[in-house]
Amino acid sequence: MIGPLRVINAVLPGTLTASSETYLARSLSDIADVVTDVESFDSPNVGAALAESQVIVTGWGTQRIDSSVLALAPKLRCILHVGGTVKDLLAPEVWSKGIAVSSSVDANALPVAEYTLAMILMANKRILPIARRYRSERAFIDQAQLGVTGNYRRRIGIVGASRIGRRVVDLLAPFDLDVVLYDPTLTAAEIRDLGAEPSTLDALCATCDVVSVHAPALASTEGMISRTLIDSIAADATLINTSRGSIIDQDALVDRVLRGDLHAVLDVTTPWVLASDHPFYEHPNVLLTPHIAGSVGSEVDRMIDVQLAELRRFASGERLAHPVALSSLGTAA
Repeated sequence: MIGPLRVINAVLPGTLTASSETYLARSLSDIADVVTDVESFDSPNVGAALAESQVIVTGWGTQRIDSSVLALAPKLRCILHVGGTVKDLLAPEVWSKGIAVSSSVDANALPVAEYTLAMILMANKRILPIARRYRSERAFIDQAQLGVTGNYRRRIGIVGASRIGRRVVDLLAPFDLDVVLYDPTLTAAEIRDLGAEPSTLDALCATCDVVSVHAPALASTEGMISRTLIDSIAADATLINTSRGSIIDQDALVDRVLRGDLHAVLDVTTPWVLASDHPFYEHPNVLLTPHIAGSVGSEVDRMIDVQLAELRRFASGERLAHPVALSSLGTAA
């Protein structure tokens, strides 16, 4: 153990794979004194643990840490989140009390970007609809009749220079693709420095073979990909959304998909789980996945490793490498 550091593990059982839970628990014990594992801060036996702990490790589903929890934790100095955003997890009082916060949001951005890259390349090759047709017909299909555009000189539009959006631009760099980016918070020069060409949102939607959404879910971005923009997307183009369903006018997207001339790759929808009779489940132009673009399975261990490294830094008196500022929550996903 590095010093007399006392830690509470508040990552809920069942939110990680069994192997990741074991890995986290074992690794925490190697670094610090794990006082207890917590499922609810309201449990009667948790007060004593909170009173003596300097660090809480949190994850998906951890109970919100607000003033009532902080009142029981006078020695708390650091919260390490094995997950992405902490916007709904932590009350502002955490920062006002000077408690350091770290998140694995950067580690979680990588698998989302990798998923997006894979979907872009597959979309331009029309792999999924062609595979469905081949499975159905089980006969020779003339490639000239498939309508495949391929991945040479295709135009890819990235909506939002978020951590994920920037990662996607980086991953697209080795390919012979024209990448344009819309983000109203950046200048044209800043966008070019990222490796993309600047574009308005209108032009991006109207001219790109693939439109990939990576903007944060804010009041200002709700319905940002509007019916007008959806209708302007070129025939046979693909719309990818790995951000949040609220950013897209989903009714308009349904109407456009049902016309049969737009493809959609949706890892998020509104609501989170669609009704069982929703047309997206069966439509051949839609690939619908249950929010798996982010860290799943072994990829969660990357997020754990980030926070284990942060715990070592904190125990050694070093600065955190992935701090979360209160001011950043207003633009977080």
